[in-house]
Amino acid sequence: MSKAQYALVGDIGGTNARFALVARDSFELEHIQVLPCNDYANLDEAVRDYLAGHPEAEVHEACMAFACPVHGDTIKMTNNHWTFNKADMQARLGFDTFKYVNDFTAMALGTLHVTDAHLQQVGGGEGKPGAARLVIGPGTGLGVSGLVRTMTDWAPLSTEGGHVDFAPTDEVEISVLRILKERFGRVSVERILCGEGLLNLYRSLCEIDGVEPAHTQPSQVTEAALANSDLVAHKTLKLFCAIFGRVAGNAALTLGALGGVYVCGGIIPRFIEFFRDSDFRQCFEDKGRMGDYLGGIPVYVVTETYTGLLGAAEALKNQEVH
Repeated sequence: MSKAQYALVGDIGGTNARFALVARDSFELEHIQVLPCNDYANLDEAVRDYLAGHPEAEVHEACMAFACPVHGDTIKMTNNHWTFNKADMQARLGFDTFKYVNDFTAMALGTLHVTDAHLQQVGGGEGKPGAARLVIGPGTGLGVSGLVRTMTDWAPLSTEGGHVDFAPTDEVEISVLRILKERFGRVSVERILCGEGLLNLYRSLCEIDGVEPAHTQPSQVTEAALANSDLVAHKTLKLFCAIFGRVAGNAALTLGALGGVYVCGGIIPRFIEFFRDSDFRQCFEDKGRMGDYLGGIPVYVVTETYTGLLGAAEALKNQEVH
């Protein structure tokens, strides 16, 4: 009996490697498995271990998303020990086709296949069909990507938009900038809008208010803010959402994202109701003469766990991804 034809898709982060199989002409993820990167010497060991559990599948093509730069000949993971030459890895695994994409590029492509059940809208109207879409989200860093419609497909934009300058808008934010500037020199928005950035913002507000920081982890700040048990933590999360609103609004203006803004990453989905009630939307639209332009743009919080795997499946078949 001949084996079923599948493609392998992967989403490789610093801690975990997520794998799934997709059948031809399908975006349904099958046999999703999460493997700890530290348990394997390199990618090929993890792939072989995964595929050994599915002997009924014949795999000749793969696409994987990596949380690191992917444009050179060598993949070197930022937050784990995996490193390899692309051509050598393809030969070792024996794939006829092997595509590599950045993890946030995959995240952007994955939003094309996220169901409505995993999209939480925060303001705005309906996205304009075929118009550019912004994909942005704080996690380990601040990812910024976009999708632009071409004659044949959706083309993902690989950007470093998380590293634009932080632009304060009031006295508190100016004080935050001064504090972070002393520590980092130049202050990008990623110094605030990511997990470690939330902690940077909290410590800055503690210094401004003249209190000793009570928390040492971003998760502790978030938990205290949501429980309303720490005034500075609560102020921190509110300001985090407000600054994110301004940054997302700036990016939406730059891209012309009339198709909508999709908020990905691991942070915002943890406190969607707080996010809804925050100043995010007001700050997103607060662009003077361009307020009406932004007012109609929908913002969606993406709650799909495996958006990156969906994006890898899309990348494998997308003519705009090489």
